[in-house]
Parts: sequence; C-alpha cells; structure tokens
Amino acid sequence: MNSAVKSSMHASVAKSLKEPLAGADPAIGRFLDAVWMERGLSPNTLAAYRADLTALTRWLTAHRVLVTRTTRSDVLGFIASRVEAGARPRSTARQLSSFRRFFRFLVREGAAADDPTAQIAMPKIGRSLPKSLTEAEVESLLAAPTVADPLGHRDRTMLEVLYATGLRVSELVNLKHSQVNTNQGVIRIVGKGNRERLIPVGDEAVRWLAEFVQGPRTEILLERQTDYLFPTRRGDRMTRQAFWHIIKRYARKAGVQKELSPHTLRHAFATHLLNRGADLRVVQMLLGHSDLSTTQIYTHVARERLKELHAQHHPRG
Repeated sequence: MNSAVKSSMHASVAKSLKEPLAGADPAIGRFLDAVWMERGLSPNTLAAYRADLTALTRWLTAHRVLVTRTTRSDVLGFIASRVEAGARPRSTARQLSSFRRFFRFLVREGAAADDPTAQIAMPKIGRSLPKSLTEAEVESLLAAPTVADPLGHRDRTMLEVLYATGLRVSELVNLKHSQVNTNQGVIRIVGKGNRERLIPVGDEAVRWLAEFVQGPRTEILLERQTDYLFPTRRGDRMTRQAFWHIIKRYARKAGVQKELSPHTLRHAFATHLLNRGADLRVVQMLLGHSDLSTTQIYTHVARERLKELHAQHHPRG
C-alpha cells in the first residue's frame, strides 16, 4: 500500500473518529487515534471502544468525577449501574476490556497516575460455541437461490465463495475484481489489523465466479461500472445487513431450522475442515485469526460432531 493511500485512509478514519465525539472527553479521541495507528483496528472495533468509553465518561461526569482521577470504586460503580440495568456478563467483560486499554493509555501518556481497572477481575463467562450447519444443510442452503435469475446467480456465487473460503461477511461484500485470481484459484484479503492472507477458493467456487463475471454480473450492472465484485441492482456495493437478510431468506427456503448468524457459513467452513482432518493452524491462517486460541473454539464444535457420529453409528453408542 503506497503512502498516498495510507494518508488518505488515515484522514478518513481520523475524520470518522472526530465527528461522533463532539462534546466528549478529548482523551477518548486521542486514545482512538493511538489504537488505530498501533493496531490497525477495524471501524467496528473502534466504534465499540467509542461507545463504551462515552458511556463511562458520561456516568463519571454525572457523578462529578474527572476521567484522569477515576478510581477503582468509580469503575465498579459504573459496572454496578449497568448490571442493575440488565447488562449481561459478556457485555460487562467487553466494556471492562475497553476501559483497561483506555486507562493504560492514559497512564502511559502521563495523564493519569494509576490504572483504576488493574485490580478488577474480569467476570467469568462461558464461551459460546459458534452456530454451525451440517454439510447436508450447507448443500441445501447453497442450492436455494434461483440461478436462472442474475441476482439469484449472484447470491449463489456469494454463498459458494463464503463457504469455500471462510471469509467474514464484511470481507465478502467488499471484495473487488483485483482481489480475485480465478486462474490460480485464490483470493487476496486484507483483514483485521491490515493483515494480508491468500485463500484458496476451490474448483466449484471458481466455476461459479467465472460464470457470474461472464454473464449475470453484466446483466445486473447494465451500463453501470463498479470495482466491487458483487453489486446490487442499483450498481452499489452490497451492505453486510443486506447480505444477512439474503442468507436468512434462503435458509427459510432451504428448510434450515437452526438459528443462524451472518457468520454461519464461516463457522461451517472451519468446522467442516477440522471434521475432515485439517490442521488447526492452517484453519487459523485461512480465517485470519491473530491468536490460535480464537480458532480453538472450533475444536469443541468438531468434538461434539464426533460424539454425535459415535452415538449414531457405534453399536455401543
């Protein structure tokens, strides 16, 4: 990525960080700038930090407490107010994680003497298993779109690519022509933290991609132009929310009864690879996880599947 592009990206992110923070503590803006520069966090992660810290600083202001003079009792008081309002342990844990990073930044910057979160234990939460589909359910879901229709062909291609690569939905809808090499059968993705990864696509998804680009995509766009691989009828980039509605619609059509999420096919991708003997670190690389512990959650899913198969097929099951 050249310096001009980086500069443009930085200006865009800086602008997006400042606009929603009007009237908020300026320390939050400095913190968000710092973590974006250091870690290349996504806009969604930055927005979560901003929401958590804005909620905390508003509570502190209402109780006449300066952010730089915040104590352990103040943070616990805020958390208690959130719990009384119905906050769940997972939400509380995420907020406390945001506060820790923020106050460590203030201490490092010299704006605060102590980190008030240092002696606060994280709430214990069970780690939920990602929702996944069986291979038969995935096949039913993939077959749901009407491929004779250009938009149906687009949807089928998107589902095929999603299941073949394990992309995040945000990565799929932002996919551009230049990132796809059908000759080599790979997709180049720049994911969270600006980490780049090359992902094999597989023959089936490559075939759907080639057919889509050669015909239905042109029919959708008509005379319009866009770099995005999967345009809408208006020639725009599809949103994550729109694609989520598409998945739910096809799940109903396919008779899939399970509760789904936007990442259901990503979870199926990882689970089915592990079920068929893939190495955990290979799956980690394909998913773009920076930490192996994030990928290890799928080993629990795979073990549950093995138990089901044992119970179903073993004479003593």
